[in-house]
Amino acid sequence: MAKLHLLTYEMSELAELGSNATSQSAPLSTPGAATANWYAVYTCARHEKCVAKQLQDRKLEKFLPLYRRVHRWKDRSKLVELALFPSYVFVRITPAERLRVLQVPGVVRLVSLHGEPVPIPEQEINALRKGLDQQMCVEPHAYLHAGRRARVVHGPLTGAEGVLVQIKGRFRVVITLDVLMRSVAVEVDASDIEGLF
Repeated sequence: MAKLHLLTYEMSELAELGSNATSQSAPLSTPGAATANWYAVYTCARHEKCVAKQLQDRKLEKFLPLYRRVHRWKDRSKLVELALFPSYVFVRITPAERLRVLQVPGVVRLVSLHGEPVPIPEQEINALRKGLDQQMCVEPHAYLHAGRRARVVHGPLTGAEGVLVQIKGRFRVVITLDVLMRSVAVEVDASDIEGLF
């Protein structure tokens, strides 16, 4: 019975927040509220862009990293934008806003451990954002959890850490999100890396 009362309270609170959202243009927040963290939202297959748009419409801070790839068919080729982490969107919320995220069509769940959503370190999100903002060569990479560690000391990715790999004579730092067990490779200059030799 207690669970039912809690759910009813959260639903009525959401309705109240929704009515406030139509009368205000600023994002919803309350003074003294819990700190917002980044979380990974697992979506239905190929629903990342749709979920990201709906999160934005609900005034929730979201991040959907995309990369470009040329798709070729028999009669044509086209440059398309794909999710860097297929079936994942990142959202910055407080614990009280979890229900608002879970109610978005296309959302399956928040990435959790023992029933609790796992926050993603902000520096990892910032490193991805910087690389994409600078239009660096970023692409998915096989999951790496061990290898020769390197830290970027110059350029837009300063402070980012990952595993160093060399592909066709070019250096890349593979940044891994252990929570998702996914990695991305970011192309960097050898002079920008510490711990190379």
